[in-house]
Amino acid sequence: MKLKEIYELATKEGIAADPLGKEEVEKSLERVKSKYDSLDVKEKEFFDEEKLRNPYSDTRILAGDPDTEVRTVLAGIDMEIGEVLLADRLREKGNPIDLLVSHHPEGSALASLPEVMLMQADIWHKQGVPINIAESLINKRMKEVFRLLMPINHNRAIDVARILNIPFICVHTPSDNLVTSFLQKSFDEDPPYTLKDVVYKLRTFPEYKEAAKEGAGPNIQVGAEENRAGRVMVDMTGGTEGPKEAIEKLAAAGVGTLVGMHMGEKIRKEAEKHNINVVIAGHMASDSTGMNLFLDRLEKKGIKILACSGLKRVSRSKQSAQGSRLKA
Repeated sequence: MKLKEIYELATKEGIAADPLGKEEVEKSLERVKSKYDSLDVKEKEFFDEEKLRNPYSDTRILAGDPDTEVRTVLAGIDMEIGEVLLADRLREKGNPIDLLVSHHPEGSALASLPEVMLMQADIWHKQGVPINIAESLINKRMKEVFRLLMPINHNRAIDVARILNIPFICVHTPSDNLVTSFLQKSFDEDPPYTLKDVVYKLRTFPEYKEAAKEGAGPNIQVGAEENRAGRVMVDMTGGTEGPKEAIEKLAAAGVGTLVGMHMGEKIRKEAEKHNINVVIAGHMASDSTGMNLFLDRLEKKGIKILACSGLKRVSRSKQSAQGSRLKA
């Protein structure tokens, strides 16, 4: 595959798994196009035209020729300077690393991370929160995250990758959409009765099972094992954590249990206050699950995957192929 084909596949898979639905994503792209068309020539110079095709500003080709042929990738959760140097060292030892694939954004994708947070308003709206309230809450949080990211030296790892001529891509929200969709479907098809059942269900997936053995797996943060789960909402996409005020609105809308990657102490206390159960699935385990679901698509195209930086590689495509051979 070419690098640009991998990027296009990430966007396509992210849209297919988007909790808002394809139609709503297309509407958001139309709104971006209208905004772009209304800009004058001077402003268009500073507009990222990738937004016209890709609704996820935290997913970009960060270094390298889009026409680069890719046969082997080094993938991880955080691909920073150390991982770029690892790729270069592997090349020196005869391992042909054609591309770095990071989950967490770097460079311009990190700087633009707050933009994808707007989707959280629509996710809450689907749960029953009025859209005017949801948008008001997330807009405040987006500005806060923007201010937090402004001082960061975004391009350190990208600069090293460019100097060493190693192509670099990040796949953030599409990967988070994949794990969110994957888990929500599982909970919807076989609803857990208690919080203990929520934890046990998560442990049936290999990434979470392995994380549990390492002490970083699913655990109950708010509630008790025998508490009834009620309506389960998987909250794992939309850039980063939303505002704590959203918890009260989700409780009023009937959400019984939140299943998330991680949760700050202020939000956890708010969930406790409003009697929403919280199960934290685990950050690296959740990110690994989303990335694995994407990397399986690359593997099916014949690309070799090497994993590092917290990514627990589980190949469902290989498991599926083995199952097919056994049936045959």
